[in-house]
Amino acid sequence: MLQPLTGVRVLDLSRILAGPHAAQSLADLGATVTKVEAPWGDDTREWGPPFQPGFDGKEVASYFLSCNRGKTIVQANIKEEKGRLLAMMADVDVVLENFKPGTLESYLGPLPKHLIVCSISGYGQTGPRRDEPAFDLTMQARSGIMSITGDANGPPAKVGVAWIDVMTGMNAVSSVLAALFHRERTGQGSRIDLSLWDTAIAALVNQGHNALAGMTPVRMGTAHPNLVPYRVFEAADGWFALGVGSTRQWGALVIALELDVPERWRDNKVRIEEREQVEACVQEAMSTRSRASLESMLDGIPCAPVNTVSEALHDQQSRARGAVVDHLGVKTLASPFRHIQPSE
Repeated sequence: MLQPLTGVRVLDLSRILAGPHAAQSLADLGATVTKVEAPWGDDTREWGPPFQPGFDGKEVASYFLSCNRGKTIVQANIKEEKGRLLAMMADVDVVLENFKPGTLESYLGPLPKHLIVCSISGYGQTGPRRDEPAFDLTMQARSGIMSITGDANGPPAKVGVAWIDVMTGMNAVSSVLAALFHRERTGQGSRIDLSLWDTAIAALVNQGHNALAGMTPVRMGTAHPNLVPYRVFEAADGWFALGVGSTRQWGALVIALELDVPERWRDNKVRIEEREQVEACVQEAMSTRSRASLESMLDGIPCAPVNTVSEALHDQQSRARGAVVDHLGVKTLASPFRHIQPSE
């Protein structure tokens, strides 16, 4: 497998999830990554159970293993080992850090100009909230995503993983790659200011624009504000997701499930206006059929059973794509990057 970042050196001073996840992705792409932990270790080492033997054989929380694959880990106290940290920085291309804004320079002073420094924080390096603490949970609450996640008549719900942290890590990778390209062309280093807040607001995408257009986004369970039918339905043997995103797919669904429906439902706008009737009709047709039979019948229409995490990890596609790998004797989720060397 091609590793396009071979030769790039990264110093990971971050902890918890967003920064470590970004650094792990850079390692997956071929970069040499050194993670610097405080003597007491990354907080996520203790975020369990479950605990299991880690990459060094010592017991550690599974959470830590999810975002620290492929790194060399060393210990250093940034408050007391300024010279050592600056020496390490002199020999790398990229530094990832998620201290509170202004903390890194307050400890180390001016940083080498060749560096690409990616600073990840809760609210960014500027603004009235820049010094406020933040976790993914509180970001999901304040950003609005929690207000539109969960059942219509239920309480707000958070996404089942640290959604904003993971997306911020992905944005960090994109930003670092762009900065490396910029340095290749100009010789100049960069300072990247990434925040969970900016990521969360940008990731509201259509719901954010719905709000800008005057609509009030609300909790709709698994339903979609702009498409019908697009939600989870109850099949004879469990929950089943169906997404109709075009007139063609609606027509195929009507034929496959032998639905007796009015012609006006071909128009998604009408289906939204008559959402309850449309969804009730589809639900009735699905309720007597198994999930396996529905998948077979709805070939070509986006649909899937609602799997458990374990079922997803053991899905035939996961096996074919190598979604779980052995890294230093530890089973971990595989890198999503697939860079194939072109044939001669």
